[in-house]
Amino acid sequence: MSQSLEHSFVEQLETNQNIVHKVCRLYTNNQDAHNDLFQEITIQLWKAFPKFRGDSKFSTWMYRVALNTAITLYRKKKRRIKTQEFDSIEFKIKAVEYDDTEEQQLKLLYNAVQELNDIEKALVFLYLEDKNYKEISETMGISEVNARVKMNRIKTKLKTILNP
Repeated sequence: MSQSLEHSFVEQLETNQNIVHKVCRLYTNNQDAHNDLFQEITIQLWKAFPKFRGDSKFSTWMYRVALNTAITLYRKKKRRIKTQEFDSIEFKIKAVEYDDTEEQQLKLLYNAVQELNDIEKALVFLYLEDKNYKEISETMGISEVNARVKMNRIKTKLKTILNP
């Protein structure tokens, strides 16, 4: 691969790496798994980069590769023998004026999202990233109408999970 292609890839990856971290956060529950998934997504992006034609924004293409990689690995993981994960332990020093209401609500939302299937997680993730339905449909490879219908169903499902 040419030096300029490699330089272009590294520059784009550095600029947009938060996308990969967010996908990793969505599909993993500890730092080691996060690091492994980040590495796997980076490898897949590198392999696919020569075929990137620029028909869409680099970030849209990156979302697609990252989500497809995570979903593929997530499905493979489901076929393996289940092992017990160590829960992440959080230590916090609370200030008197600290209000963790928003943090607790986010935690509840993330726990609810963890109950969704892999495709639903990807849709919610893109929605929470403020992607419009056109961008979501391009990234997921589905029609805009299908993206809207699925998102409405997911919202209903999340409401049921959050308010049983």
